[in-house]
Amino acid sequence: MPQIRRLPETLVNRIAAGEVVERPSSALKELIENAIDAGAGRIAVKLVEGGLASLEVTDDGCGMTPEEMALALERHATSKLPETLIGSEGAIEQVATLGFRGEALPSIASVARFTIESRPQDAAQGWRRVVDHGEVAGEGPAALPPGTRVRVENLFAKVPARRKFLRTPRSEYAAALDVVRRLAMARPDIAITLDHGERRIFVLQAGEGLEARVAQIVARELKDNGVSIALDRGPMRLSGIAGLPTYNRGVADHQYLFVNGRPVKDRLLTGAVRGAYRDMLARDRHAVLALFLTLPPEDVDVNVHPAKTEVRFRDAAAVRGFIVSGLRQALASGDRRSAQSPDVAAMGRWQAEPARAEPAALRSIFAGEDWSASPSRVADPVQAWRGEEGAVHAEPQGRAADAAPPPEDRDYPLGIARGQVANTYIVAETKDGMILVDQHAAHERLVLERLRAAGAEDAVARGQALLLPEVVELDETSCDRLEDAAAALAKHGLDLERFGPGAMLVRSLPHAIARTDPARLLRDIDDDLALNGEALLLGEKLDLVLATMACHGSVRAGRVLRVDEMNALLREMERTPRSGQCNHGRPTWVKLALEDVEKLFGRH
Repeated sequence: MPQIRRLPETLVNRIAAGEVVERPSSALKELIENAIDAGAGRIAVKLVEGGLASLEVTDDGCGMTPEEMALALERHATSKLPETLIGSEGAIEQVATLGFRGEALPSIASVARFTIESRPQDAAQGWRRVVDHGEVAGEGPAALPPGTRVRVENLFAKVPARRKFLRTPRSEYAAALDVVRRLAMARPDIAITLDHGERRIFVLQAGEGLEARVAQIVARELKDNGVSIALDRGPMRLSGIAGLPTYNRGVADHQYLFVNGRPVKDRLLTGAVRGAYRDMLARDRHAVLALFLTLPPEDVDVNVHPAKTEVRFRDAAAVRGFIVSGLRQALASGDRRSAQSPDVAAMGRWQAEPARAEPAALRSIFAGEDWSASPSRVADPVQAWRGEEGAVHAEPQGRAADAAPPPEDRDYPLGIARGQVANTYIVAETKDGMILVDQHAAHERLVLERLRAAGAEDAVARGQALLLPEVVELDETSCDRLEDAAAALAKHGLDLERFGPGAMLVRSLPHAIARTDPARLLRDIDDDLALNGEALLLGEKLDLVLATMACHGSVRAGRVLRVDEMNALLREMERTPRSGQCNHGRPTWVKLALEDVEKLFGRH
């Protein structure tokens, strides 16, 4: 038999690096987290070729002595775990820093040329140590201000099997930029600069405030198209900013999630966000938000993966429910708003009337010119009147005289109706501009909320028993997932029970989708459970039924409304949560500020 023996330290570090350092952005994340844990107030990041050639992180933190620097380059040596916790049962559960494993620096140094320079706050000079792919290449005094500077060059240069899997400099830069953005969002109290080659990418000042920092990093429009979140439930706190459903993206890469200040990519949190926006976004659209969840350290396990981007919660159901309710509560109070300004491209298509030319010198009527009416105009006024007489005597359709106007002294958020455009869009006037309302989209949302208030959601989810229960064969792991979720699925009208190790028995289906194929439905729900940890799909299907009912019961585009009907619709929109968007995430109204109207006519 082969003899069991200990692996060399350099090989151990390279194996560990395979888990910790996947690409330049992984190394960059570890270095910035170390700078944050060191108490830095300013962090400067420099990249060359997206980090493939080199990356450098400089901070003004506490610094290290030469002895501490040498110890930091040994595996599982860290200052993040207090001595009082080391050896105790729950040491890792009490971690309050971003790093704690003590393997990042030696792992990076084993697969790159690694230079670290550091100077404690009270030291007269600093110290430098150079490690080239696991071998110490030199050390000595270094001139630098208090703090630490780490440079990583030629990552995986001596590990060609790993080097060939790295992507282009542009792709690696995009990944590194995402890392810096996420960590910068988590700590608005730290000033951060990022340089790529000779180009300065951004400068973030300290003390900007959470919402200002998030808006500056994600998109400046988010501040005007988002709602603030601040919710406490026992020891848990949820804060951040969530974009209105009308402000969405085609991919989910603008969702930033943090747990105790740590950027994470967690399926439970992603599923909770999707569940909160479930009836406000189309299935192929994604919300834009930054959420910060704070809870006691012992209630979350951060020691799931060496990269520390995954977490596990002690009470996952409570966390998910807290996020969903917090988001929906914030959106219900703030999403009567729609997109804050009209589409820029649409505004650009407004055509200004060309200026009228100055009249020429007066000409005599005896000059021989033809002064008769042009063929495009009606010359006979009697004939013109007869042509319009039928329309005048027809039944009134939405004229202002049909209803008493609302009191003009009231300041309604959505204004006072003035008429219709194309029998589809309501034109309302406010004190500071004008509003266009899509009457069908707006009424569709109002009808959906009425159906919910009347208990239609429960009626749609009511189960309809199958005449003959159907057996659906699945993998054993799929059956396990469905069995665990059976109680939650029963609330939607889907009655399941285990039927042997590899099958599920379907006794009833939701009334609204009773004709669906049970086998196909269970497979879709199982995929949803595997991806999100919760069966969101069934709820979405039932929401779609309600939305379809609301659509068919809504005022159609093309229907003429009286002025009192228009104003009634506007007043109900002002009272109804989530009235700023229809059931598919499109805006129900847009506002054109008075100053924008004046610009169209050259008044500014």
